[in-house]
Amino acid sequence: MPRVETTASQSRVISTRCCIVGGGPAGMLVGLLLARGGVTVTVLEKHADFLRDFRGDTVHPSTLEILQQIGLLDSFLALPHRREEQLLIRFGDGFHPVAEFCGLKPFGYMAFAPQWDFLDLLSDAARAHPNFTLRMSTEATGLLHDGARVVGVRAVDVQGELEVRSDIVIACDGRDSILRAASGLRVLDFGAPMDALWFRLPRSPTDIDNTFAVPGRGRLLAMINRTAYWQAALIVRKGSSTELRAQAMSEFHALVAPLLPFTDERIKHVAGWDQVKLLEVRVDRLQRWHRPGLLLIGDAAHAMSPAGGVGINLAIQDAVAAANVLGPALCNNVSIDEMLLARVQRRRWLPTVITQSVQRVLQRNLIAPALGAQPGPAAPMPRAARWVLQFPWVRRIPARFFGYGVRRERVVFGAVARTSEAVSNALAGFID
Repeated sequence: MPRVETTASQSRVISTRCCIVGGGPAGMLVGLLLARGGVTVTVLEKHADFLRDFRGDTVHPSTLEILQQIGLLDSFLALPHRREEQLLIRFGDGFHPVAEFCGLKPFGYMAFAPQWDFLDLLSDAARAHPNFTLRMSTEATGLLHDGARVVGVRAVDVQGELEVRSDIVIACDGRDSILRAASGLRVLDFGAPMDALWFRLPRSPTDIDNTFAVPGRGRLLAMINRTAYWQAALIVRKGSSTELRAQAMSEFHALVAPLLPFTDERIKHVAGWDQVKLLEVRVDRLQRWHRPGLLLIGDAAHAMSPAGGVGINLAIQDAVAAANVLGPALCNNVSIDEMLLARVQRRRWLPTVITQSVQRVLQRNLIAPALGAQPGPAAPMPRAARWVLQFPWVRRIPARFFGYGVRRERVVFGAVARTSEAVSNALAGFID
């Protein structure tokens, strides 16, 4: 367990081998894997619990593979979740399948599960190890340095200021990362033409039993079937949400209602702007994901567009790569130098660049023109697109790309609890 030291000034200092900032999917998974391998780990999560609405709840096949490799798949599938084998788009002439997971191996579906359940699953598994500590309501506020090297973080919890001293800090604190800002690392910002307004709508048993999108002129609507309700996102032009929020809710209702495949009355359940959550869409990445003593992964290293819903799944893959690369060194008390941190970035750089490039193409060629069009009813599906998408193998291409991604990781360190020597032997020749 981490050691707590008290000085004469009563400042609190915690020592740990690895400090992970951010208790999201990446932070909880890398913490679990490192703890399983015998590393002393402390995770800092600024919130008191995981219960926050409108978080990314997509669990793609690549993440299901990881859960299978670490023995948690059955526990995940026992949670309330929904499986989607097809994703549809509703054009003016009806619904059309555009992505098809069925037929893909080993998982022919994408799962939707509340992220708080997913995080509880990972945290419960991690807490089973005495060398793992999760500190809720503890917010990192800055980095600690010894010369040019990061040696921990400053934080605040319910008792006041706290220092967490560690051999390595892994920042998983999201697109608004405090540690990213404190690191001074250069950000490559690619921009995005849209923002997303998330809200809930009631669902009727007679509604279509799929997740789908509606490309209306001047706006886009995404509808995620959560069985008991619809989790919806109205995609609007970047920066236009401020003007929209200054208007009456009737204006919001008027934007959404024409895109719904059911009566206008249901949109009136969104009675105030407090029921609408703004997601400011960004697509960016750090040119370098590390500096001495510090590694950034997930959204802290590369903010993803919501197109394809792949942000969580790339973060999960980052976490596996980080554990595989850093775990043996941490277990064997080897100093973590920048060459080792650079290996993590090299392994995850190509998947990140390719995925963001595809998202940017979609934003530039599909989303931006749709949002810039004059408002009007949805157009029929283009004839050429209809002809191409009639073939199941074509519909499996986007499903495979977004569902499984590029360069899937395999869990080696932390797949099961075992000795550092066994882990080191298993990893021999695996890491490039």
